Amino acid sequence: MTTESNARKLSQINISQADTIEAIIEAVSKVLLGKDEQIRLALTCLFARGHLLIEDLPGMGKTLLSQTLAQILGLEYNRIQFTSDLLPSDVIGVSIFDKNTSTFRFMPGPVFSQVLLADEINRATPKSQSALLEVMEEQTVTIEGETHHLPQPFFVIATQNPATQTGTYPLPESQVDRFLMRIELGYPNKEAERQLLLDGDRRKQLEKLNAVISTEKLIAIQNDVEQVKIADTLLDYVQRLVDYTRKENEFAFGLSPRGALSLLRAAKAWALIHQRDHVIPEDVQQVLPSVVEHRLRGVADFTGHGAISLAQKLLAGVDVLA
Repeated sequence: MTTESNARKLSQINISQADTIEAIIEAVSKVLLGKDEQIRLALTCLFARGHLLIEDLPGMGKTLLSQTLAQILGLEYNRIQFTSDLLPSDVIGVSIFDKNTSTFRFMPGPVFSQVLLADEINRATPKSQSALLEVMEEQTVTIEGETHHLPQPFFVIATQNPATQTGTYPLPESQVDRFLMRIELGYPNKEAERQLLLDGDRRKQLEKLNAVISTEKLIAIQNDVEQVKIADTLLDYVQRLVDYTRKENEFAFGLSPRGALSLLRAAKAWALIHQRDHVIPEDVQQVLPSVVEHRLRGVADFTGHGAISLAQKLLAGVDVLA
């Protein structure tokens, strides 16, 4: 096969991939009205092999987004309702004694799925929250010295009520840092809410949805994200952004190396969604708030609620070009 034929074949694959991604966005948008930007950010997180934290008021469509994504992507879906009496074994599973074989047998918990919804994660105690630490980082569960691997792809979507609401336990920094991105859905616009009022419960739309992508193609997209190119000048820009958070006095602490890697991975996935094989500055700027806001805190901000303004100061304070 000639070089020209190879290039033509690669182009055809990219076109097909772009059409599939747009089909996913369009299908989800029919259920979650007026949230195109949030849908693209959620897909960015999935394609970058990250996990997503959605913080918003109850009833804003957080659960609906996770259900719709799982169905459109054709992935196995489980939901865990986090409450104050939830135990770690309710999440990861437990070993039980089988009297017939006189051995212990592992009974997998609901975490063994491809899309896991950890609903209202901050209503559970820190001990139960920590049950997700290993699975989110290593994508494995270790019980009694035996390691069990989770199915692939594995995507955790956690919803979180605002910390100002009663009955919540703040997520520790180590837990929050496991989430590649955090988004808010917000109130619908006037047109979307009007359509919602006319149609009623949007969950009825789930019955009409079919998967538009295979698991193999989804994993191929995740692999392609890793091949998206980033120039040295863009890497310099990312490093300047990270360095700014570590040197400026208004930040209580700077972004960790994991935070820097998360920003880079998200920028690559955003570029791929927008049909580019290389990262541009706008890709970094577009995903930066969702990647860093939950990782930043001001010196005098004990709640972390001021992180939105910190992200904007970060974007304004660092030039694209040195």
